[in-house]
Amino acid sequence: MTEETTASATRTAAGQAAPGRAADGAGASGARDAGAATAGRPARRREPQDQVTVRMPAEGAYLSVLRTATAGLAARLDFTLDEIEDLRIAVDEACAMLLRQAVPGASLECAFTLDHDMMTIAVSVPCLEPRQPASDTFAWTVLTALAGSVDSHVGPGDLLTIELRKKRESPGPV
Repeated sequence: MTEETTASATRTAAGQAAPGRAADGAGASGARDAGAATAGRPARRREPQDQVTVRMPAEGAYLSVLRTATAGLAARLDFTLDEIEDLRIAVDEACAMLLRQAVPGASLECAFTLDHDMMTIAVSVPCLEPRQPASDTFAWTVLTALAGSVDSHVGPGDLLTIELRKKRESPGPV
């Protein structure tokens, strides 16, 4: 039996450029996109989001891979060392909650979305009878304190997901 760990990364823009038009909204003549200005001010262009997905066997032995990926990606966003450590612990705790219910032999998927000053981490695993973690427990309270914002939901195919959102509190480089 072989164990497989895969990862993928993509960058998505908030909008698509029209054919024959540059991605910044300016055509060959340098004209502005019709929706680019509001009340005489140029619209603030949204930076692309980086998305990284890691898929691995739903076993505790592989959680160190996610802790390391979490730390590396949070460092890209200039999170402080304390914020990075909080996220590492939060990802580990969220995975521990999910692994208790995982279908034996299933894959755990962790999707990271990196925005300018926020990281969203969605950890998912298929379950036979998925039960959302109770939000009134000590473990959930600690998870919320570490990550900032935490949600859970059951999706199609009995996929149980815990989503963590952490906003960088410290100012980043200018």
